[in-house]
Amino acid sequence: MASKELARLFNSLFGARPRIFSAPGRVNLIGEHTDYNDGFVMPSAIGLRTRVAISPQGEPKLHIQSREFPQLFEFDLTSLPQHATGTWCDYVLGIAVNLKQMGQTPQAANLFVESEIPIGAGLSSSAAIEVASALALLSLSGAKLDLVDVAKLCRRTENEFIGARVGIMDQFISCLGKAGHALLLDCRSLDFELIPIPDTVRMVVCNTMVKHQHAGGEYNRRREECEQGVKLFAQWHPGIRALRDLSLDQLLQHQKDVPETIFQRCRHVVEENDRVRSGAECLRTGDLNGFGKLMRGSHRSLRELYQVSCHELDIMVEFAEGLPGYYGGRMTGGGFGGCTINLVEKAHAEAFADHISRRYQRATGIKPDIYICAADDGARAEPN
Repeated sequence: MASKELARLFNSLFGARPRIFSAPGRVNLIGEHTDYNDGFVMPSAIGLRTRVAISPQGEPKLHIQSREFPQLFEFDLTSLPQHATGTWCDYVLGIAVNLKQMGQTPQAANLFVESEIPIGAGLSSSAAIEVASALALLSLSGAKLDLVDVAKLCRRTENEFIGARVGIMDQFISCLGKAGHALLLDCRSLDFELIPIPDTVRMVVCNTMVKHQHAGGEYNRRREECEQGVKLFAQWHPGIRALRDLSLDQLLQHQKDVPETIFQRCRHVVEENDRVRSGAECLRTGDLNGFGKLMRGSHRSLRELYQVSCHELDIMVEFAEGLPGYYGGRMTGGGFGGCTINLVEKAHAEAFADHISRRYQRATGIKPDIYICAADDGARAEPN
């Protein structure tokens, strides 16, 4: 929905002209399950966005509504819930609660949310709604937060209010993405570098249309396994505070001393961090074949060592091999369904998308959604 159309719809619902803020979804080119281990990631914002329209209103309340879900939610600003309600509006409500805890009391407002980002596809629809909502609520209160602090606010909302133990990658790239670039992010220091993506390639995102029910529990279990690994290796190497601090030599030195599952999880994270840094150098020098090789290695590791892939993701990756213009691909996101990310020559992107869609549908009976993306800008105010 274009911003002007959203403004007209908002006016028909609330009788006011809104301000509109948007934030993008993201794909992660390489660096999976490294962010919550203080590691390195390389995401890119994509041209699928969530928009939040907002206007002030007279009563001390928040009214929250969405095009995708018809229910109108109403909350009293003087007694906001301190725990998630279990509905989609928690991503907006949690921002308001956290702003109030920071001493930045949100103003009474009507909010309307509209999104192009598919839910549950691993494209970070939750971070996009958090970031767009944060900018909208801040615009009414007049409070000033830079985009890094907005990303931190949104991560805290998801960790503490929603209860999802995510790292900061999704919120960070949604805030600070730049068209034509990936973002190399150090998830400990939050230092980052914009890495150009050649205009001769496109990111083709293939949505398997499945999300296995155990995904959330397995995600948290992987975090717990990584934390167990840190405790074990810190016994021998006291400087290790996160798996980011563990070297491959240290890991291999103690292979016999830790449970096999913990060793595999740690090995993925250690080697994935190396792949991210090598991938950044490949993009800097224009070595797209080298970058594609690293993407393949990442997928194998996620499948075999971290064990977060699934049949649908694996065959989507397999079907891409050998197609014209294809450099490499992998699952992206938490796993157990969702999307693959593929780096494809721009001239071949349409044919690639058509071929892989037909082949996947024949194999599974499921019609996938395919998005041909270029790297987009991060969060912004929208004209309307």
